[in-house]
Order: sequence, then structure tokens, then C-alpha cells
Amino acid sequence: MDLFIVITLALLAVIGIVVGVSNDAVNFLNSAFGSKVASKRVILTTAGIGVIVGVMTSSGMMDVARSGVFHPEMFSYNEIMVLFLGMMLSNIILLDIYNSLGLPTSTTVSLVFGLLGSAMAVALYNIWGGTTDAGLSSFINSGNALAIVSGILVSVALAFITGHLLMYVSRLIFTFRYHKIFRRFGAMWCGVTLAGIIYFTVFKGLKSTNIIPDSIKDFVNENTLMALLILWAASSVLLWILQRLNVNILRASILAGTFALALAFAGNDLVNFIGVPYAGYDSYVLAHAADAPLESMEGLSEPTQANFWIMMAAGLVMVVTLFMSKKAMRVIETERKLSSQNETAPLSAEATNASRGIVRGVRSFNNTLARFTPNRVREGIAHRFEQLPEEERGDANYDLIRATVNLTAAAILISIGTQLKLPLSTTYVVFMVSMGSSLADRAWGRESAVYRITGVMTVITGWFVTALGGFLIALVVTLILIYGGPVAIVGVTIICGYLIIKSNIKSKTPADEEEDVPASVSGDDLKRSPEETLIDYTEQVCASMERVTHIYDRTIVAVFKENRKVLKDMVKESEDFFHATRKQKYDIMPMLRNLEDSDVSTGHFYVQVVDYISETSKALLHITRPCFKHIDNNHTGLSKEQVYDLKQINDRVEEIFSMINDMLRSRSFENMESVMNKRDELFDFIDEVMQNQLRRLRDTGGSSSANMLFFNILTETKTMVLHSRNIMKSLEHFVHSAE
Repeated sequence: MDLFIVITLALLAVIGIVVGVSNDAVNFLNSAFGSKVASKRVILTTAGIGVIVGVMTSSGMMDVARSGVFHPEMFSYNEIMVLFLGMMLSNIILLDIYNSLGLPTSTTVSLVFGLLGSAMAVALYNIWGGTTDAGLSSFINSGNALAIVSGILVSVALAFITGHLLMYVSRLIFTFRYHKIFRRFGAMWCGVTLAGIIYFTVFKGLKSTNIIPDSIKDFVNENTLMALLILWAASSVLLWILQRLNVNILRASILAGTFALALAFAGNDLVNFIGVPYAGYDSYVLAHAADAPLESMEGLSEPTQANFWIMMAAGLVMVVTLFMSKKAMRVIETERKLSSQNETAPLSAEATNASRGIVRGVRSFNNTLARFTPNRVREGIAHRFEQLPEEERGDANYDLIRATVNLTAAAILISIGTQLKLPLSTTYVVFMVSMGSSLADRAWGRESAVYRITGVMTVITGWFVTALGGFLIALVVTLILIYGGPVAIVGVTIICGYLIIKSNIKSKTPADEEEDVPASVSGDDLKRSPEETLIDYTEQVCASMERVTHIYDRTIVAVFKENRKVLKDMVKESEDFFHATRKQKYDIMPMLRNLEDSDVSTGHFYVQVVDYISETSKALLHITRPCFKHIDNNHTGLSKEQVYDLKQINDRVEEIFSMINDMLRSRSFENMESVMNKRDELFDFIDEVMQNQLRRLRDTGGSSSANMLFFNILTETKTMVLHSRNIMKSLEHFVHSAE
């Protein structure tokens, strides 16, 4: 059974690396991609080299999984193997639950609290079984665990403050029009960045390796300030020479920062993926080298002597995943939007009362502070932070100055954590640095501040949810394993294997759903010919209308048949469609700002169509949700009369939508009058159906919930068809104006 556990842990380690890198690659790729510093291949190659070097520095971090949370000498060999397996299996269950609910998670937090929950489960088993007189505190390394947890919490706040201060000072120096002043002082500024990266990632991060001679290590440790000054001077001179050779040293600094951050990520986070399986393998080796069954795993308390080939294999899997994973590229978009200089970027999020209160409080504080600040000082600072016009920003999320700050601050903080053997959450560190720098860069305007704060609060809340969920699931799973024995071990492993397959083999992922949503009109559309823009836009509207028809028809039929699964799918589709159309309303703003004078007459038709599509999707959502809730709660189904009426309504709606789609695709609106007549006939029929239903209520009554659902479908159907007709009318005006 112990060999089965070791093999299972090895497989889970590979899966953990693939899943972990796919989710966490954003941590070290975001700034390079966000600033578009180089091609995708160059960025990934630079990060891949950093990952390979970084895995060589993570040996010390492996001790976290072996003895960082519990005292291994208090556990027998069999208990420690169940502990490790319980933690890894519970992580799979946790990840599956979070993926299903769409909640954020952290591999570092899940590692620490998963180990804590599993260790407590085995300790409780011993205490309840009377096999030990020791208390719970004897099993748990509470002091070190508290230091790890505190380090993660402190790093979140420290990352935000560090990113904010560095960005504020950097922007004061260089402004958004930084090219001229950067020519004079850029080498010295980038020299500070490069010196910090070299010191923390090379002299501190690689100090446990033999890459650096001992004499140099000793000199740097004994003369830290002098070493930093030498590094700064040497870096500044080198960068000054490169600058005079017309090398863009900002790009070089960002690529160096990407390398450093990838190195720091691999050094700090590799333990999250293979730390527990590696500790299980070491336990297996120790047990089979002993003459008798081990009743104490004290050997795990010794510092890890990592196997070079295992570490290198892990690094290669990380690099291959980095190049092959499409999910890694999609995940980057979330943080780029939240930290973007574009005001409208994060508006797809929902604001909360807490975020609104924080914004009001900060505005009040700033107004008070402004009253005590001399006008000349305020005007001077405001001038330094004067942003570029829309047409000068380009399509990057932010400029090279901010990208450099993000990478430098995050790489240094994570390197410090690795040096102190604290498994920081690189996700939260990088995210909070990015949020702090975007705040300092005044990207948090009044139009977007509440949404950005909501995003930050969601991430922080996710930390606590992950911690509690990881602890409780690991506690329960490990108790099941230790009480159930081999049968439970095999059974839970099979269940988790099924969850892995289910999570990774799906007909369509949420990201794929987004790809099916028609793209919104952007400023780039106006650079094309009017005919190209017209064709593209009408295709988008047609695709939206066809999607409405599909969802509505399947929902009505599923209500007849009381098909819960189809209704659940339709709710998901309608929600995705609603959020996509709502996002379109904000994405259209940059296009409107860039309108030429000749296009102003047609611009308002864009706004009308997008708004009507959004309202149509809202009405559709108000149909699918109640239908699913009704069937999900096992309420009484619709009566035969209600089913008959809805079938007729569904047929008429489908006929109207078909006529609308035909006109949209042909851009010929000759049958507009016919559609109007069909619409009026439908509305008259719905009114007649409502009157008939009221008579049935008076005569026979029936299920209250079914009657309410029936009336709701009728009302929202009228709203949906009304907005659909408005879409057609607005698009007709747009076509005639554009021709």
C-alpha cells in the first residue's frame, strides 16, 4: 500500500505542476505581456530560463512540507504517508469545488492549511485512540505555522504599499512622457532595479548553490551596503553604455525582471506542487532503509538534500506547461484588466457596498489633505501625473515604467520570502504590487475605483476562504483515510481521479464560452472601411439574436419536460451572455471617443443597439433563472393549458426572431412592417393568454408557484421581443446612415 501511495503522490505532483503553472504563470508574465515589451516567444523563453534556474533554489523551501507545519517525530511512517496523501487528495477536491464556484484560490495557502488540517486529523486519531498522552500542541509546529501564516498576511499589505510607493516616486521623476528625462537619468534608475534584482535573486536566492564562490558570498554578506552600491554603480554604467548604443534599457530591465520573477516563483512555489510528494518519497526511502518499522519520522526534520534530477524534471515540466498551456494565456487577462490604465477595463465586476464606502472615505480624506497642501505643490504633482491622450497610449495596458516597477517590487519581495523560507503566495504578492502601482499611477479614477477595490477585496477574501476550506477538507479526508484503511485510500483516490478527469475534459470551458460571445466594437473598427465595419457589426448583432433564440427555445421546452440539467445549462449560457453584453456597453466608450466628425451621425446607433441587446439579455436571464429555480425546487409543473399556450408563444417568438435575423443578415428591411404586425399579434395573443389564465385561477386555482412562473415568462417574453424589435430599428437607421 505504501508503494501505491508513493506512485499516487508522484502522479499528483505532475498534475499539480501542470495545473499550478497554468494558473500562476500570470504572476511572472503579466507585466511583460501587459507592457508588450517583446514577442510572446521571447517573453516565454526568458521566463522559462528563470524557472529552470529557480527550481535549483527551492531545495530549502521543501522543508516547509516536511516539518514546517507539524513535528514529524510525533508520527509513524504509516501515519505520515496517510497525512501526505490526505493533503494531496483534499487539494484536488478543494480545487474542483473552487473551479465549480468560480472562487479564487492560492496554492500556497492551500498547501499550508491543507498540511495543518491533515496533521491535526492524524493527531486527533492518536489522541482519541489513546495511543499517546501528548496534547495536540505536541504534534503541530504552531510557532512556525503562525510565522508562515503571518508572513503571507503581511506580504499582502507590504506588496501593496511597496508597489504604491515605488510607482509614485518613479512617476514623479519620469512622468508619463518619460522618454526625454529617461535619456538622462534612466540608466541610474534602471541600475537600482537591476542591482536589487541581482542581489536578492542571485546572492540571496542562489546562496545555497555552488554557482557563486564562497569568497564572494562572504564578502557580500559582510559588506551588504558596499556590495549594493557596487552593484548599482556597475549596473548603471553597463546600462548607460547600452543606452548610448540605442538599446532600449527599459525593455532589457523588464526582461531581466521577468527572469528574476520567474526564478523567484519557481524557488518559492515549487514546494506547493511537489513538496508533499517529495516528502512522501523521502519518507518511503527512510522507511525502507531502516531495519524495523519506523515509529518516528524524525528524519524528516533534517534539512532537505534535493535530488538534482527530480528538481530538473520538475522544472522541465513547468517550462513545457508554460509554452503549451492556453489557459495560462487566458488567466493573464484578469490582472491586466484590473491594473490597466484604461478606465473602463474592470467595469464588468460588480461593486460592493464596502468598496463604495472605501472610495467615499478616501475621497473625503484627499479633499481634507488638499486643503492643507499649497496650490503650487498640488499643481506640480498633478502635472507630473498628467496622463497621455488616448491616441498616444497605444494598445498596451500600461507603459514600461510601471512594468519595471511591478517586476522589481514583486521579485524582491518573493526573493526575501524564499530566503526566509516563508512560502509566500506569489499570486497575492504580484497582484497586490500591481494594484498598488496602478493606484499610484492614478489608474483608479472615479469611473473605475469601486470595481478595482472590489477585485482586490475578492482576492483577499479568497485567501480566508481557501484557508478555511483547505483546512476543513484536509481534516475530513485524512480522517476518512486513516479510519477507513486501504479501502478508503483506494476509494478516495479513485474519486479524486474522476474529479481530475471531469475538470480537465469538458465539452466547453468558461473561457471557450467567452470566445463564442460576439466581440464588441472597438476603436480599431473605425480604421477600416465603412463597409467592412458595417458587415462585421451586423454579423455580431445576428450572432447575438441567434443566441437569444437558441436559449429561449431550449428553456421553454425544458420547462415543459421539467429537464433540470438543460435549464441549468441555459441559466449558465444566459448569465454568460448577459455579462458579455453588459461588458460591451463599456467597451464601446473608447470607440466613441475616437469617432471622426463624419461618423458622429452614426455613433449613437452603436450605443442604441448595444443597449437594446443588453436589455434583451437581461429579460432572457429573468426567464431562465426562475424556470430553473422552479424545477430545481421540485415545484408542481405547468398545467396542460399553460404548456399549450407557451408552445404557441414559443413558435411565434421563433418566427419573429427568424424574420429579424433574415433582415439583419441581408441588411434589407423591406419586411419591417410584417415583423411589426407579427409583434403586435404576439402581444395581443399574450394579453389573451393572460386573461384566460386569470379565468382559470378564478375557476380552478392551481399551483401558486407555477402560476407565478407562467406570468413571469409571459411578461419577460414581451419585454424581450420589444427590445429585439428596437435592435432591428436602430440597426436599420445605422445601415441607412452608413451607406
